[in-house]
Amino acid sequence: MINFNKKLFVVLLLFLSLIQNINAEVIYNENSVDIQAVEATQNSKYPDYAKIFAGDDKFEKFNRKMFNLNRKLNKFVARPIHIVWSSIMPKYGMDRIKDAYNNIEYPKRLASCILQRDGQGIKTETLRFLTNTTIGLGGLYDPADKIFKIRPTHENMEQALCKCKMNSGSYLVVPCLNSCTPRSLCGRALEAALDPSVYLATPIVSAIKFGLMLNRTSYMQPLAKMIETTYADPYDIHKKLFGLENYIRNSNYDREGFNIIKETYLKEVENKTQNFSITGAASEINELSDILPLGKNALTNINDDISPDIILDGYKIQTPVVDSMKTVFFEDKNVNKSIWNDLSLWNRSFAKRIKTASVSVEGGKEEYKFKYILQKDKTSPVVILYPSIGEGAGAHHSLIFAKMFYDEGYSVIMQGSHFHWEFVKSMPDGFCPGLPFKDSLYIREVTSKALSYLSEKYSLNPKEKVIIGTSFGAVATLFVAQKESENSILGINKFIAISPPIELQYALKRLDENSDSKEVSYQDIKDKTALTAAKVLELYELKDDKNFSPESLPFSEEEGKLISSFILRQKLSDIIFTIENEPKDTKSDLYEMINNMSYKDYAEKYLGMTFNDNLISKDGTSLFSIEDYLKNNDNYVIYHSLDDYFINKEQIAKLKKISGNKLICLNCGAHLGFLSRKEFCDSLKKVILGG
Repeated sequence: MINFNKKLFVVLLLFLSLIQNINAEVIYNENSVDIQAVEATQNSKYPDYAKIFAGDDKFEKFNRKMFNLNRKLNKFVARPIHIVWSSIMPKYGMDRIKDAYNNIEYPKRLASCILQRDGQGIKTETLRFLTNTTIGLGGLYDPADKIFKIRPTHENMEQALCKCKMNSGSYLVVPCLNSCTPRSLCGRALEAALDPSVYLATPIVSAIKFGLMLNRTSYMQPLAKMIETTYADPYDIHKKLFGLENYIRNSNYDREGFNIIKETYLKEVENKTQNFSITGAASEINELSDILPLGKNALTNINDDISPDIILDGYKIQTPVVDSMKTVFFEDKNVNKSIWNDLSLWNRSFAKRIKTASVSVEGGKEEYKFKYILQKDKTSPVVILYPSIGEGAGAHHSLIFAKMFYDEGYSVIMQGSHFHWEFVKSMPDGFCPGLPFKDSLYIREVTSKALSYLSEKYSLNPKEKVIIGTSFGAVATLFVAQKESENSILGINKFIAISPPIELQYALKRLDENSDSKEVSYQDIKDKTALTAAKVLELYELKDDKNFSPESLPFSEEEGKLISSFILRQKLSDIIFTIENEPKDTKSDLYEMINNMSYKDYAEKYLGMTFNDNLISKDGTSLFSIEDYLKNNDNYVIYHSLDDYFINKEQIAKLKKISGNKLICLNCGAHLGFLSRKEFCDSLKKVILGG
């Protein structure tokens, strides 16, 4: 025990020395990056969130090497062990062990609250510990939260050190820890000292501790796998998420976010009412006329020629951007339903039954991976899915559509977006996605090869084939349809396009407008991003509440733009990162270029597009460039909401004139914000299934 304390003391001194002596351009004060230093060193058009939240990456070359080492250790050592454990212990048992472990960690959270002089935290943690230890059977259950609504505080010793004005130091990656700072390592060391089991070095205690650690870390594997397969540069996204999470906790934005949610949604649930107000959101039709691209007509009719085909009764209209965010509530809990953890070999949920295959598009390039799930009858009809911009083959919307139509007797093929880094890596050198009339050639080739692969392996011979695309994938769907009308190689019977941008140039301008910070200070951006992210996390935890209603969201228009901008700029970053294929160990210069590039800049630099002010064009980036197909064919259907902020009145009116009843308009729902509504789902099934 004496030797351990000596080692701990030496380690603490070492980290304290590192914190005080690291010569970083960005110095942390109290709980955040010095924003003046960031603003002085950054000349980018758009915020560099990695630098804002995690500071200047002084040791990037070393950090990236350690990050890659950790990925290999996780893949070849940790993940196989987690798979075995998850296949032995059902999910219910894992959850009980996790709850018990969280309860045991009460001393470290209490110590953190005491050092921060946080009276409310001390009270909350003590009440939770006593309640869960007694009624919760030693912490196996959490009645404090489920019954008494006493929410955990998620405190740790780094927050205490932050409160004591200890500098954070530079971002670091060390073996077995993907993201940390010297201060966070100090906090972990102090937490270890507060763990009583540390002083009982017996084989039994060691085995129990290993089991607890194994159980806890297994919950991180799905997230790690998602990051590896979703983002072109996992290191950068890890750094962003680490910095953001740290700032949220150290600034107590997690509590503030919860309080906002509580004062809006939770309060209304308790009162059994669905009419709660949303901060910053429009509540009266008259207020919408200046917000919606089409004004009041979006709720009734645009003009004498256009009226909504589908009325979403009771849809609580907020603002177009916030309404678009409601697309996240397009889900089916049965997709992942299983008594086993996601890692388990015995997990046979719908999502786990989906298989992955790959086809070669270009010799010497990585093979392109797609996903599929087939009916036993290989003559069953097939649905082929083209997802929204930047989404991979396993996109959330694709999973929900796959379950929807698999249950109706369809086999399903899931491709990723052509505006996704994995698609780019499988294409010929020099390929840059974004021009629909060119991209559709490669998209069609991938679809053809996927169908051929499944035909050869399973004798797949579907009696009907349908392509469904959303957003940018919907544009691809229609351009593939046009190519098929000239020379059919896929044999598609129906094409369904959901919310396709009508004029790509116009859509890109609107997208960039959402990312425009309008010279807001970095500190303001940082605080608003952190608070908005905290609210998103709180809502995510609420989504399993049986009383939860997705009809309204507690976000203002500004917060909605912040979220959509963060997501869409990340997708653009992944594409440029892949196209440039920078071989150097440090990517600072590359990210400086990326953070100075809008979608319009990308289109001009990599696609050679020339922007103009015309609302309607025929340059191969507009649906009007395939007007002849849209006018003369009946094998497609387009769904569009009349308040979609990627379109305007003139565009939708002209498209309606060309497409007639093949354009189905919804009165509201913005961009894909109507996917979860029964009215839309019933219409989509009717179009595809017939009747």
